[in-house]
Amino acid sequence: MVDADAAVALTRDLVRLRTVNATGAVEVEQPAADLVRRLFDDFGWPYEVTEVAPGRPNTVAVVEGGGGPGPTLMFEGHVDVVTEGDPGDWTVDPYGGEIRDGKLWGRGAADMKSGVAAMIHGVRALQLAGPFPGRIVVGVLCDEEGLMLGAKAFAASPLAREVDGVIVCEPEGYEVCTSARGGIRLRLDLHGVMAHGAMPQEGRSPIVAGARVVTALDTAQTWAHERYGTHPHAGRVTVTPTVLLGGDPDQLNVIPAHAVVGVDVRTVPGTDHPELIARIEESARRAAATVGVGVTVTVVDDRPAIEIPADHPVVTALVGAHTQVHGEAPPFGAVPGTTDGTILTRDAGLPTVVYGPGGKWIAHQKDEFVEVREIGEYARVYAAAARAFLTGGAW
Repeated sequence: MVDADAAVALTRDLVRLRTVNATGAVEVEQPAADLVRRLFDDFGWPYEVTEVAPGRPNTVAVVEGGGGPGPTLMFEGHVDVVTEGDPGDWTVDPYGGEIRDGKLWGRGAADMKSGVAAMIHGVRALQLAGPFPGRIVVGVLCDEEGLMLGAKAFAASPLAREVDGVIVCEPEGYEVCTSARGGIRLRLDLHGVMAHGAMPQEGRSPIVAGARVVTALDTAQTWAHERYGTHPHAGRVTVTPTVLLGGDPDQLNVIPAHAVVGVDVRTVPGTDHPELIARIEESARRAAATVGVGVTVTVVDDRPAIEIPADHPVVTALVGAHTQVHGEAPPFGAVPGTTDGTILTRDAGLPTVVYGPGGKWIAHQKDEFVEVREIGEYARVYAAAARAFLTGGAW
């Protein structure tokens, strides 16, 4: 039996810790990692704490089933969160962990402290139910909201090579996400010629070039739609300008020499990233060249789109467990962004599926919440899915 009340209490305790992944922060996950570590001590779970960066620990427990040899299943989550923004925009205390109207409110309630609490208490319930074959890795990793340093460090560890399947407990609104969109972040530096605003013929404006580049990005997106089509769950490639920076508001009479366009590209399984990047670069160069401006393209980050077959054992175990708990099969879906699972698949080849409490679109918004009942429900599904996966049970 899952202790749903304990899972809710753990979620509240985690939400009340302000573990914001902010540039220059002295510590981020440490208070939450300390809380998780004390719980692991209470359970008697052996664990290892790895400081991936100063004040940024990975906390990874290994729970032996005691029922003989078997596969290794990993549950994965993170406890860093994005900023709450202006607290005045919230109708609740972002770090109060208030329970009202059947919801638990606060930053990280959905993304993804409830998932961490549910996976921990799901594994604890399975352990207390009696021996099971194999073992379970419970990974609370750092820096998911940043450069995913925790996932990269775990993927490089010897333990990662022993994992047979991963359930990432991110909020997906009851969907079993067998795919996740990839992400490419591009910086386009535009190089023009500075001039007086009264004499534009003497300069080459990166501002004008930037406007034309933004239009060209839409053309590149249309090309990507035709080239890569529509994925049944992940949809279509998007090429989105997110930054247009150039000039000085205090010098409105000056045409600047330089400007920057930032681009967020989201891809679907089957997308050729080098091909797409080359196409975007070509489109940007041609657009900027119409006004004599050069372009330098920098790939800031490149994360692939990933997909796991629907008949993989970790997926069928999860689908069967959801069906057992809810009385009907779950829908399949795709992660709209990337998770630590993307890195675990890319760097360690681990098969990952994403499924966790909280609404699919609630992450990073004001008044973030999770339905209280979902925390216990997901813990029960996690326990049932783990038993099915580890025993090779058929549903």
